Amino acid sequence: MLARDARRPTPDPTPHTPHPTPHTLHPTPHTLNPTLPRRLLWLTLYALAMAYLEAAVVVYLRALYYPHGFGFPLIFIPNRMALIEIGRELATIVMLLAVGVLAGRDRWERFLLFAFTFGIWDLGYYAGLRALLGWPPSLLTWDVLFLIPVPWIGPVLAPVIVSLGLILGSLWLLTQRLPAGPPRFPRWAWVSMLAGGLLVLLSFTLDFQVTLDGLEPPPFRWGLFGAGVVAGLVGLIGGRARR
Repeated sequence: MLARDARRPTPDPTPHTPHPTPHTLHPTPHTLNPTLPRRLLWLTLYALAMAYLEAAVVVYLRALYYPHGFGFPLIFIPNRMALIEIGRELATIVMLLAVGVLAGRDRWERFLLFAFTFGIWDLGYYAGLRALLGWPPSLLTWDVLFLIPVPWIGPVLAPVIVSLGLILGSLWLLTQRLPAGPPRFPRWAWVSMLAGGLLVLLSFTLDFQVTLDGLEPPPFRWGLFGAGVVAGLVGLIGGRARR
């Protein structure tokens, strides 16, 4: 019996470590986080509910101050009401940002979820106005988009394009997360995206004084707006493709 046992191989006490594979050396993006679809669903419902409230407030304002229809040149509301409206817009942004912060797991995801919620809210707002007022009659109808820090003006189609970009871009980046952290962009891509955002902002605000002077706005700066959109897309897609 002792001789037979002596011939048995002695087990190796060191644990077996698997050899690294291409998958472990070069990690691929995670599959979709299992909680993300549920969070996106609730954020969508929240944004649509907020959009309805926003549209309802605008219905009241237009019934009070624009009973014959809203358009340019603008009829100005009293200063006190204008200040209240600015406060309401600021509160709206805070509320959208707050749910993004609560739903996200880190700064990167919080920002993307805020962008997603903002885009859904903006599209839902115009859908609500269309359902409640039959306005806008066309996507090329002009609107006052925002009041902070100066009035933003432009055809409805422009913010719709921006909102669609925010929704699609944030959803795409949410699926690009790596085990080591959020996706990284080269410096040139950040510069391109920031420059694109600035160009879009300028296309909305360069002619704000015309609105304050009670005049018809000039033709929208589609060239400036389009350049901003293209610069943003080049930074976003090109920066990820060449990482």
